[in-house]
Amino acid sequence: MSNAIPPPPPRPSGPGSPQDVPPPPGSFPIDPATLPKAIRDEIEAPDPVAIDTSAAELKDGLNHCPKCGATDIRHKAGSDLLICAYCRNEWHGARVEEEFGFGEGIEDLSGTVVASGARDIAADAASLMSFKCTGCGAEVTVNTESAMTARCHWCRHVFGVNEQVANGAVPDAVLPFHIKKDDAVARIRQFVDKRRLFALKAFKEQFTPENVVGVYLPYMIVDGKVSAAVAGQGEIETRRYTTGSGDKKKTYYDADVYQVERQVDFTVDDLTLESSSERGNLDTRANTNNIINTILPFDTKNAVKWNASYLAGYSSEKRDLDVEQLRPRLEDQLLSIARAQVLESVEQYDRGVRWEREGITIHGTRWVAMYLPVWLYSYHQPGKNGGMLHYIAVNGRTGETMGSVPVQQWKLITAALTVGTFVEGIALWILATQS
Repeated sequence: MSNAIPPPPPRPSGPGSPQDVPPPPGSFPIDPATLPKAIRDEIEAPDPVAIDTSAAELKDGLNHCPKCGATDIRHKAGSDLLICAYCRNEWHGARVEEEFGFGEGIEDLSGTVVASGARDIAADAASLMSFKCTGCGAEVTVNTESAMTARCHWCRHVFGVNEQVANGAVPDAVLPFHIKKDDAVARIRQFVDKRRLFALKAFKEQFTPENVVGVYLPYMIVDGKVSAAVAGQGEIETRRYTTGSGDKKKTYYDADVYQVERQVDFTVDDLTLESSSERGNLDTRANTNNIINTILPFDTKNAVKWNASYLAGYSSEKRDLDVEQLRPRLEDQLLSIARAQVLESVEQYDRGVRWEREGITIHGTRWVAMYLPVWLYSYHQPGKNGGMLHYIAVNGRTGETMGSVPVQQWKLITAALTVGTFVEGIALWILATQS
């Protein structure tokens, strides 16, 4: 008797056999060519390339003095230096432009390049971070909503949130404060003094510039390679004439109308975008966040590698917007740059050009998360719908100052009427002397 196992029976074939039954719907992969272009582009777009900017020497949360090893490190006011509180050793943080080559290769950018501090924020990221002290083993907690450093309550080690966790609190770079608080207070006081005549009485009574706060605000710094095309109608005036007399006098003009098209290729280097939704809210009925834009630019080329020790003694805000959420704002700014780029080529249209169609192609971008220094004074003016929040801001590097001061409307109206009467009187005097 044979112990061989008989071969399996042949599988049926032909109509009705298992392999001839059509597979259920959805079992085939979707052909991208059948999808709408917007969805197809999103699916086929390559994943962002990440540049690791984390500092390996700071992963334990401690920043050690390179000379004595102490952890009580401070930012030396008015400089980009760090200073050890024990041995007074001073050293300069590495500039990110040189450390990671962020100032190079803009014309060769392709796709989306994201530094590690600019990666998408984890949806479940917590604000509270705990560190185990390497000196004594105690647990130290840092609330990244308002602080980036903490001191161990047992052995006095100073901790900094130096690890790039996915909660938007740890950027790739920081631009240290140069303007000291006393200087910022003096600038704010001078700004308000020039506007005190029309300022709201309650504001003048409560004005205390010493309450100014040094804040590191979150920004995305973007490099890009871009092409843009604009089209519209331009007019060149050929004749101007007037009809009628007195109050019925009207001026007319004739013009030749041309179809105008322009295309421009350009790169942008260190374009700054607010990456906080609160600061990016430019609702002028509720706040004066737009004031902060008026103190730009910052010398971002001097930004140094992230180190929480630069934030000791200052407040900070977290980033809560990711790259994709900021793309519409980036495109708006790039289109504005494109319009400015073509202005010189349309100067012959003395009646101007009305751009009717605009398009932009972003060939490549590089995104770096950065903290920028601002001295901020705020005043809440009570009123309807929650009132108005006024800011006076000082650029922490250049000292550029701008702000919003609540005014007494009746004083402005009186001044306007007085000036109007004065101007009208001068006009009548001129007419009288000429007749």
